[in-house]
This record gives sequence, structure tokens and C-alpha cells, in this order.
Amino acid sequence: LEMPRSGTLNIAGNHFDFTKTPSDNAIRDLRRNVGMVFQQSNLWPHLTVQQNVSEALLHVKGMKRDEAKAIAMQQLEKVGMAHKADVYPITLSGGQKQRVSIARSLAMSPEVILFDEPTSALDPELVNEVLGVMKALAAEGYTMVVVTHEMDFARQVSDEVVFLEKGLLIEKAPPEKFFTNPDSERVRQFLQSRR
Repeated sequence: LEMPRSGTLNIAGNHFDFTKTPSDNAIRDLRRNVGMVFQQSNLWPHLTVQQNVSEALLHVKGMKRDEAKAIAMQQLEKVGMAHKADVYPITLSGGQKQRVSIARSLAMSPEVILFDEPTSALDPELVNEVLGVMKALAAEGYTMVVVTHEMDFARQVSDEVVFLEKGLLIEKAPPEKFFTNPDSERVRQFLQSRR
């Protein structure tokens, strides 16, 4: 969505050197292999829940409508939203919309799913339903990169925690070390402020 002007990226078997403009094919490959769940669900309001999940399968993967619908329904079942398949996004709560967004990402069978603060726009009561789905995905072995301020969640499901500030990597450690004995004074201050 945004094109960096410098640096490199290695993700899901894709390598990018942003000193050169990536080819359209390289960008398409990245989009096939990496899913994204945004802060806001970004569902299409004119499509039903099931259509929102199957749309990319039809247009990116070129699947037949019946096959795409079957996969969409499988993924909606996984996130507890199959019963809402025929409704429009406007009728859903924020947590339900985020679960549909997760199903949409899962439908593409990505190697990695990126989550950009998926609970930040939710009422506190709805946060747990989204985090519950994400915990289940972690338990199934999905590779996820999650930007979050939900420290308890990060501690429970992470293999590695990375603390970034002002574009700099401040600390990178396994969760137990990060939360109990961080090397960085800045991380210690941050964790203290969250208690």
C-alpha cells in the first residue's frame, strides 16, 4: 500500500530492495503470500460477509464461485462468523467485522498474516473476541506479525517481541526476557507505564 524508498524486506519468501522499484509481479506475489488485517476492518459495504471473504479468491486466485464460497464459509466458521455469511457489514459489531477481516485474510492461505493494531478501534468488551481468534491461530501455528499495545496478549502468544520507537529497533527478545528482564531502559519505562 505504501512504497518504501530505502531498505530491504524479506517476508514469506519474497525479497525486496527498495532502492529499486519492485516489479508488478513481485508485488502480486507478495500480496498472494502475505495477508493483512487493518485497524479498521475495511470490508466492502456493498458485499455480504461471505462475498467479502471470497472476493480475492475470485479475482486474485481465479477460483470458480462455488469453490471460493466453500473456502469463505470454512474460514468464517473458523472465526465464528459463518452464521453471518449473508448479512452486510453495516449490521456487524466492530469485533465481528474484525473477525470477518481475519477470515478474509485466512482464505488466501497466506504464509504470514500482518495485523495492524487489530483491536485498537474496538470497544473493550469486543477486544477479547478478536484476541481469542488470534490466540487460536497462534496455537494452530500461523505465522503472524502483530502491532499491538495489548501486552498480556503479546506475552502469551509471541515467539519474539520487538519494541520499535521513532523508526528504530530498541529491543528484540523472547517474551519472557522482554517482559521480565529487558536490556533497554526505554523498554523498562514503557512496561512500568503499562502496569
